[in-house]
Amino acid sequence: MDDFYTKLKNSSIPLIMGIVNVTPDSFSDGGKYLDANSALNHVLNLIDFGADIIDIGGESSRPGADQISSEEELKRVIPVLENIRKNNNDVFLSIDTTKSEVAKEAINCGINLINDISAGSFDPKILDIVKKNKIPYVLMHMKGNPKNMQNKPFYENTIYEIFDFFQNKISELKLFGIEKIIIDPGIGFGKRVEDNFRILNNLEKLLKFNFPILVGLSKKSFLGKSLNLEVSDRENSTIISETIAVMRGAKIIRTHNVKNAVELKKIYKNLIESNN
Repeated sequence: MDDFYTKLKNSSIPLIMGIVNVTPDSFSDGGKYLDANSALNHVLNLIDFGADIIDIGGESSRPGADQISSEEELKRVIPVLENIRKNNNDVFLSIDTTKSEVAKEAINCGINLINDISAGSFDPKILDIVKKNKIPYVLMHMKGNPKNMQNKPFYENTIYEIFDFFQNKISELKLFGIEKIIIDPGIGFGKRVEDNFRILNNLEKLLKFNFPILVGLSKKSFLGKSLNLEVSDRENSTIISETIAVMRGAKIIRTHNVKNAVELKKIYKNLIESNN
């Protein structure tokens, strides 16, 4: 798995990241996978469906969510990570955290990727962990924090502001010595409905940075608001949006429905290969 990042950068086929929230309050699957055994069973199912990456998160980042302590987050994620690695040493694991202490302990448990929604702003020491371990790092754009990010967010020019954010942050990370960067425009994180559609429609502009793009669209509220759908009824709108993201250059699709996304991946692979 040492050359995973190189393969990701060079691949024309997207990878599918399955979401596993070991939280009581995540907006889609909160409370379902709190204990290590139920989480493991879910992970094994996602692997069977064809997930390339499993993203484990112990703190909800839904709009309005409160932060939890490092101690509480560690209690949630470490037993799950240990249980997964006891049963599967091959799957590529990601830790969804903003905390350096959690990232450090997760690396000790064998994770391969750090997914930080705060871009290092909540706990700058997380960047030291990334640099020291030379581990791929997801750099995400978010306005505010989960507690307040949807309190009337506003942009003069959505795409310009996000582009400018990445330009500055990538320069900082490179100067610091972090090279294995994945960028995530943060759909749903401090964005209005129209902002999310603008991001999706202009996703290919982020290809200019020459870093893989991760997109998380799964069951997001902008889909529900656009179509008047409850969370449980957003499967169709999710896969449609994920397809658009792939066609516009996304390399990682972070999703709850791995089965649907893997079918998208296979169809896209056939489409690409038909040109050869």
